[in-house]
Amino acid sequence: MEHLILTETEFFRLIDNPESRNGLSAAYNEFVATVISLCTGAASPCHPLPALSYAETELQYHKALQDTATHHSVYVRKALAFVRKMLKHISMPHSQVPPLSSIPSQDEKKNDIPADAPSMRWTGSTVDLIELLYGLDTLKYINGGETGMGELLGHFSRIFGLEIKDSQCYNTYAAIKGRKSGSRTYFFDRASEKLNQRMVQDEERERMRKR
Repeated sequence: MEHLILTETEFFRLIDNPESRNGLSAAYNEFVATVISLCTGAASPCHPLPALSYAETELQYHKALQDTATHHSVYVRKALAFVRKMLKHISMPHSQVPPLSSIPSQDEKKNDIPADAPSMRWTGSTVDLIELLYGLDTLKYINGGETGMGELLGHFSRIFGLEIKDSQCYNTYAAIKGRKSGSRTYFFDRASEKLNQRMVQDEERERMRKR
């Protein structure tokens, strides 16, 4: 059946097995290539909408998303984000659809920040940055929550010139979940405290100027 062409891939076989880790990255890349071939008509003469829609549903409700700290969760989120982008691509009016060849490659994505953009450095800890990204992802503040953690991590890493691997991201999140104090969100707690102090100080300075 044509709608199963994506869910019968090696990628789905691996994410359905919690014990499988080897080969997941390669299987994910093959899955992406299959999606692209499907949308260009190379993989099947049939319309890709049923297969993409079915794959999106299976990924959206996949058990791996219940625990975002797992190795599988990162790849499921990335696959879901890519499938949704391709669904949006093929759903556009024909006159507005850009050629798939215009989709930037991984190397091009690394250089998609304008050359005249100001240089920025993340001077906090990597743990703080990952806590921030999980907060943004949880609140669905980036693209309405459709952007997965892997894509968020890649984008922020390019902005700040960092090299943070997916494995480091979910291992750090696991460590954050394992904190034993009353609140586990150290970064957000500290940010809230400091911001409130700043507003109090600003108000005090404003009162002093009015005297």
